[in-house]
Amino acid sequence: MRIVVIGGSGHIGTFLVPRLVRAGHEVVNITRGTSHAYADAPEWQQVRQVTADRRREDADGTFPSRVAALRPDVVIDLVCFTAESASALIERLRGEVGHLIECGSIWRCGRSAVIPTTELTMTPPFGEYGIQKELIAQLLKEETASGGMATTSLHPGHISGPGWLPIGPLGNLDPTVWQTLATGGTLRMPGLGAESVHHVHADDVAQAFELAVQNRDAAAGEDFNIVSPAALTVRGFASAVAGWFGRTAVLESVSWDEFRQATTARFAVQSFEHLERSPCFSVQKAHDLLGYTPSHGSLETVLESVRWLIDNGELAVDRDLVA
Repeated sequence: MRIVVIGGSGHIGTFLVPRLVRAGHEVVNITRGTSHAYADAPEWQQVRQVTADRRREDADGTFPSRVAALRPDVVIDLVCFTAESASALIERLRGEVGHLIECGSIWRCGRSAVIPTTELTMTPPFGEYGIQKELIAQLLKEETASGGMATTSLHPGHISGPGWLPIGPLGNLDPTVWQTLATGGTLRMPGLGAESVHHVHADDVAQAFELAVQNRDAAAGEDFNIVSPAALTVRGFASAVAGWFGRTAVLESVSWDEFRQATTARFAVQSFEHLERSPCFSVQKAHDLLGYTPSHGSLETVLESVRWLIDNGELAVDRDLVA
């Protein structure tokens, strides 16, 4: 099949595009041209690259026709962030494309209530990003249910892998958290440390997209959580990271006010947004309908990312201490 991937040069596309080529598909990657895959693969030589500014072309209404002009059998959209953008794409591709697969987010769910959370036990989202992702998922389901195009939405957790900093034990991207744990310093954490985060390796997300392509009938009209086999609590995550460096984690519970005073506004917001939700999701539906079986656990995924960052001089900790 001819598969058009929108935004295939990022975290997911780094692993997804080579997978699709190896499966025998003709792949076209629509990209802004400002980034490259995080890992080299010979399959990229067989991929047609199309440069486009989606934001600008969405604004002037030309982007959906650009996609349709490529005459795809399947469209995988990794960078859709508004219901308006999704709706325009659906309207233009209806009757011309066999399957539209959108990348959502576990943030389409609000604060965890029943854990692990399934696609049926989610709470309403909050925050514009999560609200838009849920609106997109509902648009897709309604399109298929009404007899229109086959659609699917996949909702990854905290996507991690070699090449970028993962969400850390405090639910943020503060590099000093890793340094504190690596050197045996005291890590001040907001709350009791029972809050959770739920990672997923980028290649496991890519696996899920490939499975959705392969199992169109089972995937049509459905939405799926795509995460690692298990979430991590803040306390358990921090303790494991310290152990990688031969240390025992020294953790101090503090109030959110105290935490905010000791870090930057950016990192405090990141921590609150992640830990307030405390995601912990089930992948049973994806396993049952698509055969999704994540190959990487949360800790394994994060360790791979941390090792890459250290090896490439992007995280200032002693490489020799890493387990």
